[in-house]
Amino acid sequence: MATLPTADPGPAFAAFVAERHLAVLTLVRSNGRPHSTPVGFTWDADHARARIITWSGSVKVSLLAAEPLEGSICQVDGGRWLTIEGPCTVTSDPAACADAVQHYATRYRPPKERGTERRVILLEATRILAGGSLA
Repeated sequence: MATLPTADPGPAFAAFVAERHLAVLTLVRSNGRPHSTPVGFTWDADHARARIITWSGSVKVSLLAAEPLEGSICQVDGGRWLTIEGPCTVTSDPAACADAVQHYATRYRPPKERGTERRVILLEATRILAGGSLA
C-alpha cells in the first residue's frame, strides 16, 4: 500500500480512474455509522477531487444536505485498488452538474436525465491510498 500525493497521484492512477469501473462511496455520519453505496465517479485532476453524479432523492444527498461529511471512494480491479478520502459536499449548481455529467458520459455512458433534480457530490481529496501497480 502506498499513499499518493493528492496534487499529482501519477500516470498509473490517472489511467485507472479513466477506465470504466464502479466504486463504493462511503459517507461517515456524525454518529459514526457508515453509509456505503455503489457509484460511478470521475476524477477532477485540476482540483484534486472526485465527482459523483446523483439526484436529489438519494440517501447520500439527504445526508450531505444536513451536514458536510467525511467520505471515501474505493475502486477495485483485481490487485489494483485505490481509496480517495476527504470531506464531501453536495451541490445543485447547474454548471457543476453539467460538467460532472459530461465527464461521467465520457467515462461511463450518458446518464439518465434528472433535470433540476440533478446533484453532484464533491469529495475533496485529502488522502489517496493505492495498491497493486498503482503503489
